Amino acid sequence: MKIIYKYYFLITFISIGITSCTADFEEINTNSNAPVTVQPSLLLRQVIYNYGEEMSYEGFVAGGLLGQHMTALDFNLFDRHALKSPQLGGDPWPIFYRNLRDNELILNQSRSSEAFKVYEGPALIFKAYMTAALTDIYGDVPYNEAFRGLDGIVQPQYDLQEDIYLQENGILDNLDKGIAAIENYTGTIALDGDVLYNGDLQAWIRFANSLKIKALVRISDKENISTRLQELYDDGNYIADNTQNAIFNFTDSEPNNFRMARLRAGDFNNFVMSETMEEILEGLNDARIDVLFRPRGNNGNGDNYEGLLNGIDASSTSVSLADYSLAGTIFRENTAMLDANYMTAWETNFLLAEAAEKGLITAPAQTLYETAVTQAFEYWNTTLPVDYLTTTAAYAANGNDPIEQIITQKWIASVINGYEGWIEYRRTGFPALKNISASLNNNLIPVRMPYPAEEAALNADNYNSAAAATNDNDINVPVWWDE
Repeated sequence: MKIIYKYYFLITFISIGITSCTADFEEINTNSNAPVTVQPSLLLRQVIYNYGEEMSYEGFVAGGLLGQHMTALDFNLFDRHALKSPQLGGDPWPIFYRNLRDNELILNQSRSSEAFKVYEGPALIFKAYMTAALTDIYGDVPYNEAFRGLDGIVQPQYDLQEDIYLQENGILDNLDKGIAAIENYTGTIALDGDVLYNGDLQAWIRFANSLKIKALVRISDKENISTRLQELYDDGNYIADNTQNAIFNFTDSEPNNFRMARLRAGDFNNFVMSETMEEILEGLNDARIDVLFRPRGNNGNGDNYEGLLNGIDASSTSVSLADYSLAGTIFRENTAMLDANYMTAWETNFLLAEAAEKGLITAPAQTLYETAVTQAFEYWNTTLPVDYLTTTAAYAANGNDPIEQIITQKWIASVINGYEGWIEYRRTGFPALKNISASLNNNLIPVRMPYPAEEAALNADNYNSAAAATNDNDINVPVWWDE
């Protein structure tokens, strides 16, 4: 009887409460200090900064190992190409999808309110930018059905990379639509929260056109892209000068300094110059070595730089930090000199130089190359030696392969975008990366990142289909544009 009484009392109490509170339930249960939606200006600032900050770190600690800019002394299963074992980095999947999700919120708000219409173009452009990086790293990924939980889709299908690049609402289409949205915008409301271009919509158009150049060159072995690329070059409305770069400036102090400056010394000291980087920079007599790295012993004295072969077996190989070159002070003590790099003039001009050299466009390939090298030195705060472009870095002299020169120079300049160096190696074979010391991948350089384990658990059916298409999620199965 006591149990029945208590149950009855509880029901009675709840009934009285419901009767007395129904009229003002919503008012009482709404937290006036918690916004229902987030202003797109705040989201845009967050997406741009968060993506750039996190991927700059990822590019240093993981992309830099894959591209052989850096070598890991310890915690280096990833450096030995066990890519399913991320350690200090090597899991960019959640970075992409978290920021793509927030960017989708901006896009949805821009299409549902005239007050937010100005955000549509930049949101489409930034979506294309992040999507391209995502699919270039992983291959086929969830795209069209991603972020459709309100439609009942909680396990999105994987889209083919070819479709992600070429289909309606894909990368190239979104860049076109983003430009059109900006050009058709007739409102007077400013683009707030834009930490890339401070609301300059014309700068976003240049950014989008540079991204189109990049996307078209990347798929040029699969698609006839010459006409579109020539039109972009002839129009000239792309990032052509370092003053137009899409970058975010880090600071020397928190919260906006480069993450390697915030980590403990042991984590920073885990990364040293790779032997591949040492041989290329010293072979070119490249002055950027003084900015990108520290002399052996890391005491700032002398000019003796030493790199370590990637992928050592730390359990059986003893190395001393004093014998190798750490990354330069720009990555730790002086990060105000460092940028989160989204797209630059030097990258655009290297892409155009490659296209011209391959006959994809009619343009002066050597001039574009030399312009890009000059811009890359300026970007890295280094004086270009007067004879650099006529001696070691000459475009085609001394038996140099122009394409190798172009891609190698782009690889050097992409240190803060380490995944880019690895992606371009996969696409072109340059620069020649080394067989690593103790490979856990049969002495093969990986050509894609594996899907994370969380996908197998949370999106099992679609993951299984994507894994089957990549030989059980094999890191040696090339993506579409690399087949």
